[in-house]
Amino acid sequence: MKKKIVSILLTAAMTATLLAGCGGTAADTAAPAADAGAEEAAPADDAAADTAAATDDAAAADTAAAADTAAAGDEGSVLNIQCWNEEFKSRVTDHYPGYEKVDDTTGKIGDVTVHWIITPTDDNAYQNHLDEILPTNESAAADDKVDIFLVEADYALKYVNADPAVAMSMDDLGIAAGDIADQYKYTQDIVSDSSGALRGLSWQACSAGLIYNRDIAKEVLGTEEPDKVQDFVKDWATFNKTAEDLKKAGYFVESTVNDSYRVYSNNVSSPWVDGTTVKIDPNIEKWVEDSKALVDAKETNTYDLWSDDWNKGFYPEGKVFAYFGPAWLINFCMAADTEGSVANAGRWGLCVGPQSFFWGGTWICGAVGTDNPTLVKDIMLTMTTDKAVLKEIVEKDSDCVNSPSLLAELAADTSFGSKILGGQNPYQQLADGAEKVDMSKISDYDQGCNESFQAAMKDYFEGKVDYDKAIANFQTSVKEKYPELSF
Repeated sequence: MKKKIVSILLTAAMTATLLAGCGGTAADTAAPAADAGAEEAAPADDAAADTAAATDDAAAADTAAAADTAAAGDEGSVLNIQCWNEEFKSRVTDHYPGYEKVDDTTGKIGDVTVHWIITPTDDNAYQNHLDEILPTNESAAADDKVDIFLVEADYALKYVNADPAVAMSMDDLGIAAGDIADQYKYTQDIVSDSSGALRGLSWQACSAGLIYNRDIAKEVLGTEEPDKVQDFVKDWATFNKTAEDLKKAGYFVESTVNDSYRVYSNNVSSPWVDGTTVKIDPNIEKWVEDSKALVDAKETNTYDLWSDDWNKGFYPEGKVFAYFGPAWLINFCMAADTEGSVANAGRWGLCVGPQSFFWGGTWICGAVGTDNPTLVKDIMLTMTTDKAVLKEIVEKDSDCVNSPSLLAELAADTSFGSKILGGQNPYQQLADGAEKVDMSKISDYDQGCNESFQAAMKDYFEGKVDYDKAIANFQTSVKEKYPELSF
């Protein structure tokens, strides 16, 4: 790594050395003189011991500084980051100290050139790309090596458990448990391998809830307050009863059955795949049963997520009562900047809904074979543990960040409120939801199984095939994606 990166490391190390040499913190130094005089002077041998301890601390800091400097000096001049969209890129370019933009795909951190390689997820292209380049990364030319790659929860285990390993462990990067103690456990469970080694970090905590139209709630339910609206959607039986009342008033309870799918799938009792056997969980079967009833009663639709039909409910004329989603859906996907939208008017509210769940999140992985481990480590720690950076991300990007202590501070801030949510402060609910997320039921095959199942059930909901045929179509689709699996 080049001189500017080395100087940053030296500055941090010198600060640590100075603190150690002074024998205390800034708080110790600022103690009133009267307090010092109130106690007897320390015995000479205690003073000597303190001096020796300070000397040892300083020596340790110097050793660490030398090690970091040597490591930085040996590192590469190009940092390659593999991702599927602009999200992480925007977080780094906006918030990582010292990042300088060169153009839309290139930047600089000190003297290191940063290359952003973006491969969309369409037709599994991003994963296929990773599968091609990660296994041979250690032998790649220096400037071609992958240094960082990003993963999502639906397929994280595929790369976390890869054999041979493709994602570096935190131990290998020199990241200690204490460095990342202020993070939600589920965000670490997702990227822990079968032996318990942690192989990625996230700046996000994507707990989610039911995002409801306040005007519709006030008209049909008689209230728009989150805690009172929750009574009308507190479980699936109550939710389905409320759907009937909304239908009578001319509204859909949700835009599509696919809106609620992740709520059910996040609350399963077993993973999609046990060994090599695919199993359909009872909660997934309940989604089919409940969704079929809602579709038949014309209380919801079968639109694909992200389609133009699905988006109609972002506007009052779409007559959609609710969507299910996390903070990023509220802030980035619901047309908040478009005049005439529900979000632009600040008329959405957020409550828990029938079951707590999460949706999304991006994890940063250091690639095995990187020639920039010191910079990779610093990026991972800065973007996921630096509270000043995380608060910036909240303020600028409205992300729900991966810091229980920061979310607690935000939840207690009575001056904070989301314009989109009519002034509601959502962070206590989001923090509570993050504590409830259980990732023990995930498998390497979640993305493919979820996509195939929803696609197969759409034909059933629309009456094109019966249930047995839909299940057969699902099995065929899964076998095509994963020949090693059976039913």
